Amino acid sequence: MNIRFIEGQGEDPVQAARNLLARTSAIAALGAVEAPEPLDTVGYRSAGHTLVIGSSAQALPWADRLAGGLNVTLLLLDANEGDKPPLRIYPVFPARAIVLSGWLGAFQATWQAPGRAPEHGKFDLVLDLGAAPQIATHQRPHGYYAPGPDEAARAEAVEELLEMVGEFEKPKYFSYKERLCAHSRNQLVGCNACVEICSAGAIEGAGDLIKVNPYLCAGCGACTTVCPTGAISYAYPSASHTGGRIKTVLQAYAEAGGEEPVLLLHGLEGAALLAQAEGGRDSAVPGRLLPLGLHHTASTGIDVWLSALAYGAAGVTVLMTGDEAPQYVAALSQQMEIAQAILDGLGYAGPHLQLLRAGSPDELAVALQHAPRGQAPTQRAGFNVAADKRNTLDYALDHLVKHAPVKAEQIALPAGAPFGTLAVDSAACSLCMSCVGACPSSALMDGQNAPQLRFVEKNCVQCGLCATTCPENAISLVPRMNLTDTRKQTVVLNETQPFHCIRCSKPFGTLRMVETMLARLASHPAFAGNLDRMRMCGDCRVIDMMTPKDEVNVGEVKELRRQ
Repeated sequence: MNIRFIEGQGEDPVQAARNLLARTSAIAALGAVEAPEPLDTVGYRSAGHTLVIGSSAQALPWADRLAGGLNVTLLLLDANEGDKPPLRIYPVFPARAIVLSGWLGAFQATWQAPGRAPEHGKFDLVLDLGAAPQIATHQRPHGYYAPGPDEAARAEAVEELLEMVGEFEKPKYFSYKERLCAHSRNQLVGCNACVEICSAGAIEGAGDLIKVNPYLCAGCGACTTVCPTGAISYAYPSASHTGGRIKTVLQAYAEAGGEEPVLLLHGLEGAALLAQAEGGRDSAVPGRLLPLGLHHTASTGIDVWLSALAYGAAGVTVLMTGDEAPQYVAALSQQMEIAQAILDGLGYAGPHLQLLRAGSPDELAVALQHAPRGQAPTQRAGFNVAADKRNTLDYALDHLVKHAPVKAEQIALPAGAPFGTLAVDSAACSLCMSCVGACPSSALMDGQNAPQLRFVEKNCVQCGLCATTCPENAISLVPRMNLTDTRKQTVVLNETQPFHCIRCSKPFGTLRMVETMLARLASHPAFAGNLDRMRMCGDCRVIDMMTPKDEVNVGEVKELRRQ
């Protein structure tokens, strides 16, 4: 049975018809927005050196076909020791234990035949017809084809491979600001979100920072969605360009008399599914749903969604078709949970966000009946989405708070939220300031000339580096949204009286720190029998260590003479 949603069911039919006309106007306005130009590109070069992997029955026919136009090397997975390789015009090797890495124009392979030393080769293209792909990432590198057992898919892959000789380029999809990165400090990992979510294996840790391989990056944008600081951002298309499209389509829809608009974000697969659902009938998709195509649905997150709601959207629906990496679904679900918690805390009637998973036109048509009808602010925002993620969040939150039905002071958020404060156990904290040195966002500061641990909540991204670094385990994260003025103010989390050097009276630490030093270093050879040295500042400690104990000083001589 072909189930379709009939526009107007449960709604005012006049307004339903007006929504359809408003959507037409909105889509026309969206079409007038110029496509962005990539700021930078990534180049590939292929001379057609092609590696084919598979068993004799599976790989030989396709290798023969490729050899008519490409320089082929074949690795046979089912050849035994002593077998003579089939006679071909191209090299054929028996292979075991294959290791393959790289991308279009830069693949490297290592294999070992039974009873032989390992062999190596460099290739531009790969056709992998083995039972299990040699490169198992969800997003495969350009130039690598593992079509599986389907003959039609194999034929399509071979036709594409025959065309992949020459020079190619793609946009460089990301930009990276090292100073904002919260990945690691002092070999301790804080935020690893981008590394864990990348489905192309393009991101890895590199000391305190990350390293992104632009040749492997597929431009899904998931890393930018989960990055709490905005250190890694979507450069093509930029968040500013996407935000401009969203603002344009919502404004045109409202000016045409449409109500309760919902952004329907989709990728290429989603566009095909929407076209099938429409089936030539406008009523298949409700008029208040405004389709907005993206390079990938994982490329937008809480900053863009909250901006859309500030612009007047009643909701945001993200369409997933099942072809996406599973970690993308989990990440978007978490982002929606955080965003909805903020909106609920501000009193906006919801829900506003929907992660829609549909594999057929009928499933999509039914699911769209449940598109969000959340409460929007009484006034549409005028700000533009910024290149900096945290700035965009500030703009959106300021507008949503200003027009919120409920004037809340604090909103509890789920774990993983990029907003929050810190709980410091003052009894355990020695004010060693290790956390201050580890903080990547300047949320934690020392007291300059006073033994204080100070904090600005607005700057905190909840990366956890401070808690990981703390030697006393005195810090824990408290995810929340603070809507009071203290969010932007410097507050003192812990403080104590300074400890003064017993020799020169100069303040050099805290009582807690000195007590900890006495407990931990009492048996150290440098201090055994000289515990007072730990009660001295650094200068006095050195003087005391360098002064011979049997040397009579001038003061002592004068005292002896008076006697």
